[in-house]
Amino acid sequence: MKKGKKILLLGGSAGGFGVILNLLKTIPKDFPIPILVIVHRNPKFESNFESVLKNTFAIPIKSAEDKETIEGGKVYFAPPGYHLLIEPDFKLALDNSEPVQFSRPSIDVTMESASEIYKENCIAILFSGANQDGAKGLLAIKNNGGICVVQHPDSAEVATMPQAAIDINAQHHIYTTEEIVKYIHQLN
Repeated sequence: MKKGKKILLLGGSAGGFGVILNLLKTIPKDFPIPILVIVHRNPKFESNFESVLKNTFAIPIKSAEDKETIEGGKVYFAPPGYHLLIEPDFKLALDNSEPVQFSRPSIDVTMESASEIYKENCIAILFSGANQDGAKGLLAIKNNGGICVVQHPDSAEVATMPQAAIDINAQHHIYTTEEIVKYIHQLN
């Protein structure tokens, strides 16, 4: 792996989606690190918010596509009904295997995949959510030398997801939403 090649993962569910969207509105178009967003989405309901919202953000956003090369300065959303994986050649892969933590896409699946490829260059933030998805993924990233942040449970709309990560000591930092925005901007 090229030294310094980083990735930023943002995961959330109930209560996390709006926070993630508001955070993405603050990201400048020249942000060098690719961002993967994994939020629980129901494939039964058609949603093309990426195309609807793409003019709302300075940084380009899109739905992740199978075998697409990951590029800096872009935000990739995991599409509903698929787990989002990262291949050793830094390409995205879509997988429709069984749901994990009742979810597909699963935050754990993407984070575990990213931790194997990016190792210490993987940065992950877990937001509000109603189940424990993401806790084991964060722990995998932490164990591979990456940096893990969780939204402070008191500032989360639904504290279950960030609290699950804290309960297994999968985080390096516990930040409020405002502190998360400041943290991301210092990565630039």
